[in-house]
Amino acid sequence: MITVKNVSRRGFLEGMFSAGAFVLATRYLPEDAQAATPLDTAETVDSSAWHPSVYLGFEPNGSVIIVAHRSEMGTGIRTALPMVVAEELGADWSKVKIQQAIGYKKYGDQNTDGSNSIRSFYQPMRVAGATARTMLINAAASKWSVPASECQAKDGQIVHAASGKKAGFGELVALASSQPVPAPADLKFKAPADYTIVGKNIAVTDQDDILKGKGTFGQDAKVPGMVYASIERCPVLGGTLKSVDDSEAKSVKGVIGTEKIAAFKPPAYMFQALGGVAVIADNTWAAMQGRKKLKVDWDLGAHASYDTTAYKKELQNTVRQPGTPERNVGDVDKAFAGATKTHEAEYWVPHLAHAPMEPPAAVAEFKDGKVTAWTSTQNPQAVQQAVSAALGIKQEDVVCNVTLLGGGFGRKSKPDYVVEAAMLSKQVGKPVKVVWSREDDVHFDYFHFPAAMYIKAALDEKGKPTAWLGRSCYPPMLQPGLRNGGLGSMGWVDVPFDIPNFRAENGKAEGHVRIGWLRSVANIPHAFAVHSFIDELAAMANEDRVQYLLGALGQDRIIELGGRGGRGGPSLYPLDTARTRRVLEAVAEQSNWGKKKSGGGKGYGVAVHRSFFSYIATVVEVEVDNGKLRIPRVDTVVDAGLVVHPDRVKAQFEGAAVFGAGLAMSGEITAANGRIVQSNFNNYTVARMDEAPMETHVSIIGTDKPPAGVGEPGVPPMAPAICNAIFAATGKRIRELPIRKQLA
Repeated sequence: MITVKNVSRRGFLEGMFSAGAFVLATRYLPEDAQAATPLDTAETVDSSAWHPSVYLGFEPNGSVIIVAHRSEMGTGIRTALPMVVAEELGADWSKVKIQQAIGYKKYGDQNTDGSNSIRSFYQPMRVAGATARTMLINAAASKWSVPASECQAKDGQIVHAASGKKAGFGELVALASSQPVPAPADLKFKAPADYTIVGKNIAVTDQDDILKGKGTFGQDAKVPGMVYASIERCPVLGGTLKSVDDSEAKSVKGVIGTEKIAAFKPPAYMFQALGGVAVIADNTWAAMQGRKKLKVDWDLGAHASYDTTAYKKELQNTVRQPGTPERNVGDVDKAFAGATKTHEAEYWVPHLAHAPMEPPAAVAEFKDGKVTAWTSTQNPQAVQQAVSAALGIKQEDVVCNVTLLGGGFGRKSKPDYVVEAAMLSKQVGKPVKVVWSREDDVHFDYFHFPAAMYIKAALDEKGKPTAWLGRSCYPPMLQPGLRNGGLGSMGWVDVPFDIPNFRAENGKAEGHVRIGWLRSVANIPHAFAVHSFIDELAAMANEDRVQYLLGALGQDRIIELGGRGGRGGPSLYPLDTARTRRVLEAVAEQSNWGKKKSGGGKGYGVAVHRSFFSYIATVVEVEVDNGKLRIPRVDTVVDAGLVVHPDRVKAQFEGAAVFGAGLAMSGEITAANGRIVQSNFNNYTVARMDEAPMETHVSIIGTDKPPAGVGEPGVPPMAPAICNAIFAATGKRIRELPIRKQLA
């Protein structure tokens, strides 16, 4: 069984894992991580272990140690990235040990977010493995006095077939460590046809421990002498403490005392603590019970009048007026002026909450001017940055140990809860564990932004769009103030249809609660609007939906967006409509689309969407009976480029079907008088068993394209496919989420 351990900072500095090691300057970071300073010099401390990369090490017994520098929250990334290293290395997977990295800039970007882990680190991991393999082969060739070209790495050994000689990696550590480091341009990589690890369904590294209850999550973290904290925060963003009476709280058995936490300084709430009053106790239950007895008076501040009903109208009024163009092709105004037929519609998606099954939790110890934290975080380097800023210490004096995450969806890339624990530890002089309740998690989330959208199309005599105008309006993420464009362009500017006149606009809106990204970000509202609207056009043309979509895609072509509509460089990931067509045709075949008949309460809907550079087509079957919705089946076809771990990819899309259905069916956060109305799963519901898809069938299209994202792209097509299916079943068109309110 593959084992997982944490890499300590001391271990890293002394050679990553063992006392005494060979460390080489690393050149293995991706281009966007070059700001991360590499090890400055190559030095030989001892030949008993060898570490040719910050991601890779060897022990004399033949064990291969691979660092997983991203966070594991069910995606399998703690297995998939080491698989890439092991593949290029030629390792014996049974002898691989996986180390969970602490937050450290030498690993490059550690934010496990944005469906970015494989996409950004596939090549650096290949380089790490291929570099070590080359040096091991050169070492063996030197030892045996044979040409290196006649040697190969296989199953943890270097083999010279002509002579029958073999040597395990461990035997070659001392000699390999003295070999010249090959230049990246001189490396030779394995052909995909020769892969024995990548592309295989290898058991997830943490599987046994998780199934047996042995996995360590943020809620499981404990250190000697720690105390527990439950925090009362102002219910309105930016509110401040006027006074507190904690006498009754202190009378609760187990309560040690209370501490005030300074609030962030507006407007930069970012990842900082909201502030408030913490009840400190010797157990979580006592802290929570004591908190209930606090008598707190707040100055609610400028956002106390926030009301989502009025805010919705504000955003809808904005999209009815011209906005700032984000992409402009042809002459939209001229096309509309000469059009004989047009169609327009407005769409709405409310605030959404992350609601991971494990609410935020962190343990932090402030000692001798330094902080050590243990937490379920998607971004340990953000923990370092936020804690250092809050406490006025150096980032390198913050150590963040990463546990398993019981869900994240983007919430746990924002480490405000770790900052709270660190601040309290400094104040009380002991390690402090901060545990958020479910109510805390719902009330004080970084909510996904609501969005109002307007789309208008001019149509030719066959009902095909000749002009398209889209306006979207949403508040900013993280920083209050006015904003347009940015990540909000996802799914809005990169519409794949062949429309000669196209303009995507963005309106302005001010935020009144904490806003942050959620799984698939702006693709959630934008995919809902775009793919609902194209379905409306198909219905007006009285044409089969799949055939209409294929026609709207036009001739296969490459669309360069200059980096807009997603993350990453456009040269590697242009919008390729041939790939869009391919997944659409494949899902139609898989779902037997041509044989499906809608009506009488049963319907089928389709949506095809590209996000995070993956192409996803989804067909949803629904049954509607007296306002009750069932989803008997979901079919999804995925083109995510080269796939490292197919089983985990399928699992991500199976999970996305449930997650996306839950958001579409009942996801809605509202506010009144500045306060969030919802509090727990009774009024912010996730998909229950009778509402989740009964069957989900996922197929992966094999391709040699660069790896793309898989954690998020399955979510965006779900809402429009469901709503299109409801229209096919009942004739009722849904343009506002959540669906449950519209069917009631």
